[in-house]
Amino acid sequence: MFAAEDFKQYRQKFGFSSQTNFKNFLSAKDVVPAIDFDYIKLLNERLYQIIKNLSFVVADQIKVDNLNSFGRKYIDEPFDIIKKNNILPRLNNLGRRPEQVYFSWMRGFVISNYFTKALSLIFEVDKTKIKPVGSDDLRKINSFKKTPKADLEIKFENNKRVKVEMQSGFSGINDIKQHKVLEAKKAFELEGIETILIHIDLYNGQTAFLKLNQISENNINWITRQQMEGQTVFNIDQNYFVWKITEPPIKYKEIEFD
Repeated sequence: MFAAEDFKQYRQKFGFSSQTNFKNFLSAKDVVPAIDFDYIKLLNERLYQIIKNLSFVVADQIKVDNLNSFGRKYIDEPFDIIKKNNILPRLNNLGRRPEQVYFSWMRGFVISNYFTKALSLIFEVDKTKIKPVGSDDLRKINSFKKTPKADLEIKFENNKRVKVEMQSGFSGINDIKQHKVLEAKKAFELEGIETILIHIDLYNGQTAFLKLNQISENNINWITRQQMEGQTVFNIDQNYFVWKITEPPIKYKEIEFD
């Protein structure tokens, strides 16, 4: 019979005292592919094209005034920071190429910032009252692993506050991850602050609004999404979509959440 010590000595002769390192060696998981910056250049150009085309269809009130300036601030500068801090080689998600993970994150980042003007009109506040409170930091890999905290906080004249989770959909499938709902419930219990999800379905040109802290555990819209590795998600019903982005923004105070 072979003993565990025999296997250990074998691995040591192969040059490895760590079983994990030996597994990585045999599977070549320690070989990091070079980032294709030509590919990323094309992806960044696509981001520019998305916001350009978006400006053709959204209501005039929410158009970005200067697309070139916006692109430099929310595409070029973030990319430079990510590249400088060597984040790109460390981006992976279930085998996807780092370039694709980068594009998915940046796409949501760009769209959320594009709709900042719309937020000020929806909530009838100055843009200075819309504060980022999420954990995004382009210099850290954890930013791309997305914590459950809401992205923004809005403070009204009466000092009332709401948290806002900005989200974009690009394929016609519109879900919210379970941990976002749990975090919203936690924030409401501890701080008494509601969390509003604003989900922009860019594929269909519509936007949904719902209070995450009010979603019940037994709601029929909870499903298991196989495309997301079997995760439990809340499927956003069509009834929650109340604003077409081709029309002037709806007012928050006019939304019937119940």
